[in-house]
Amino acid sequence: MRTQSLLDRQTIAVLGVLAGAAVLIPVLNGLLAPGSALHVPDHLVPLLGKYICFALLALSVDLVWGFCGILSLGHGAFFALGGYAMGMYLMRQIGSRGVYAHPTLPDFMVFLNWKELPWFWYGFDAFPFAMLMVLLVPGILAFVFGWFAFRSRVTGVYLSIITQAMTFALMLAFFRNDMGFGGNNGLTDFKDILGFPLQAPSTRLVLFVSSVIALGLGYLLCRWLVSSKFGKVLVAVRDAESRTRFLGYKVEHYKLAVFTISAMLAGIAGALYVPQVGIINPSEFAPANSIELVIWVAVGGRGTLAGAILGAVVVNAGKTWFTGALPEFWLFALGGLFVFVTLFMPRGILGFGQDLWGKARRRTHEEPSPQPVSQAAE
Repeated sequence: MRTQSLLDRQTIAVLGVLAGAAVLIPVLNGLLAPGSALHVPDHLVPLLGKYICFALLALSVDLVWGFCGILSLGHGAFFALGGYAMGMYLMRQIGSRGVYAHPTLPDFMVFLNWKELPWFWYGFDAFPFAMLMVLLVPGILAFVFGWFAFRSRVTGVYLSIITQAMTFALMLAFFRNDMGFGGNNGLTDFKDILGFPLQAPSTRLVLFVSSVIALGLGYLLCRWLVSSKFGKVLVAVRDAESRTRFLGYKVEHYKLAVFTISAMLAGIAGALYVPQVGIINPSEFAPANSIELVIWVAVGGRGTLAGAILGAVVVNAGKTWFTGALPEFWLFALGGLFVFVTLFMPRGILGFGQDLWGKARRRTHEEPSPQPVSQAAE
């Protein structure tokens, strides 16, 4: 009962913070004068939106790693695929407003002497189709990959290496100009989304609020999954996979389901990320990105969901500051942070805070109540 109460309070706290951000940021950006100390400038809104997208990506990793023990070093691939699906829709919206003013072909295809639109670009001029692909492309890839990996009982470091090889192979493929995705330059120079200009402050606010809502819904989905019987089986698989299989559970089915759901969440994060940063290129597939997002989860607190959100925001805020003030020291700072958390806060920032709170409460209950003066004199 005590653990369930803590989880309830944690969920309320997360949703409360997200609701506050969804209300306060638009208010502080749109209603306060630029000279005000509390004013949120226009350039900061997409940066905060990027942090929220990273938090949703970290949440997807924590779902498979923290609760099922699947250490994926390839979730950056699902994030990038969702981003490319959104980028393809945004490129189709440019139309004849591009540099080469071609009505149907993106500028990079005109530059590379493509004569017609490739078949896999069909349908991306429609927003519903593009959003469907944001879910299906990462989901199908994760399902196919997981089908072979989990049925073959590939686990541990071997699975991690295979997922990293997958994202590295995709990065090399997307770097090729003949793949039809813009090569090393990727997709950029977006104009609008659903008819609204991407550079308009109001559009940026809507994208930020949409990212916050997506994060809140993603958190509720993950919380519901891990609190159900399905989640209890995932934890059993994480802690004792052989025993869980011996009890009659189809372990590979549970792994496949959670891995696919996690990939789809990562794809949604990528789709929301692209219109806010204005570009998607093969560097998003880089294995280092997938390793870094695992660090976000470890720093915040693996197996807590809320810790993954906290770790993504804290680490990326630190990255923004370091890359601006001391760019050459960022990787050393990131490595040092990971080592420090591993040695001194193995449960992450959130787990460390919960431990301190628990010790403080126990100390309060254990303190003897003061005796009346008359009784003490006797």
